[in-house]
Amino acid sequence: MEIWQRRKTTLGDCVILIFLLILCLTVNGSLSSDDVSCDDLQEGQYKCDDPEIDPVTQAAVGCVKKDRTVSVPCRPAPGVKCDGIEYNGTTVAKGLRRTVPCRYTNGYSYTTSLLLSIFLGMFGLDRMYLGYPALGLLKFCTMGLLFVGQFLDVILIATQVVGPADGSDYVLDYYGPILKKNPLNNETYYMPQEDYHL
Repeated sequence: MEIWQRRKTTLGDCVILIFLLILCLTVNGSLSSDDVSCDDLQEGQYKCDDPEIDPVTQAAVGCVKKDRTVSVPCRPAPGVKCDGIEYNGTTVAKGLRRTVPCRYTNGYSYTTSLLLSIFLGMFGLDRMYLGYPALGLLKFCTMGLLFVGQFLDVILIATQVVGPADGSDYVLDYYGPILKKNPLNNETYYMPQEDYHL
């Protein structure tokens, strides 16, 4: 009781209490599901369509070369209410689009380059086709670097380590088998092994 009697309420204490009250009311109002914009939906609250695939290049229509992404329309999940409308899972929300990764192709066929490497690789035609004229000429002059270079190129092209010189991807079936590389960087997580001791 003495503590409350000694403590005098100051104007600063009242301002802090009013500020906290306004902050709580604002946060509580912004968390209500009625005011959520469809652009602010979290992952799992919407499902995006597959990108439209060009039958010739087997790549997504509109794939951007710079960052290899394409914008696709998305649908809010059933029962999700955004922009004041409750969706049933089949209706596309106006303006709800997300970018998804895509493969940028420039017309270089994987099958053609692999067949060129197997049958005419000793003449350097595989490297010429992929846009490496200097290496193609070197292979031509040395008979495929005495067939060792041809053998290595068959392996490198088959495993998709060597691709077109312009940095694009091979034309492969979009839903077919594709080799994807997993890069190692600072965000790569290494699973600890408990039985491994230094």
